[in-house]
Amino acid sequence: MLIVGLTGGIATGKSVVADILREKGCYIDNADLLAQSLMQPGREAFQAVVNHFGQEILTQDGKIDRQKLGRIIFNAPEERATLNNLTHPLILNKVREKVASLEKSGDYEIYVTEAALIFEAGYQFFYDRVVLTFCQLEIQVERLLKRDGLSREEACLKIKSQWPLDKKIQLADYLIDTSGPLTETVEQTEELYLRLYHDAKLKKIGKLIREID
Repeated sequence: MLIVGLTGGIATGKSVVADILREKGCYIDNADLLAQSLMQPGREAFQAVVNHFGQEILTQDGKIDRQKLGRIIFNAPEERATLNNLTHPLILNKVREKVASLEKSGDYEIYVTEAALIFEAGYQFFYDRVVLTFCQLEIQVERLLKRDGLSREEACLKIKSQWPLDKKIQLADYLIDTSGPLTETVEQTEELYLRLYHDAKLKKIGKLIREID
């Protein structure tokens, strides 16, 4: 099975690309949803996060308030780094478990993790291929304003909290420019799928050759 990381800045269309790849038959995991699950009461990351950030991040029913936590980490880079250090290794472990399970079942040829911080976390080594979505900065800001109801200053702060685009482009295997209309993103993603499918076949052939040797 080909292991693919789908990454990109906030509001650059990762989920759109992921949905198209899912329709094509790829298995899609979402790192943000995995993180949310891990921070539920009784789960692996919950107590460590509460111990560090304090009881004030909890709701009345004892769950982590993601909005309160988000305000803390996006205004303090050191706190953001702490949260990432607490959750990223656990997320990668869950991804490893899922990949192992899917490879055993043989039901999928391509596995994709949708994750914003693959490069920032240094986890690109885990993936056979990394796909990067991006768009023009002003388009990214406007999408974020519309999606999350943020001020322009807050939107720019969120964008700046991630690596600059040129740095990520150097590390990515495939690029999807989502600046244009949706039809262009669909066309690029369909072409991407064909390339990933080809890569998956090459990986399988390589594995067979190694087994024969």
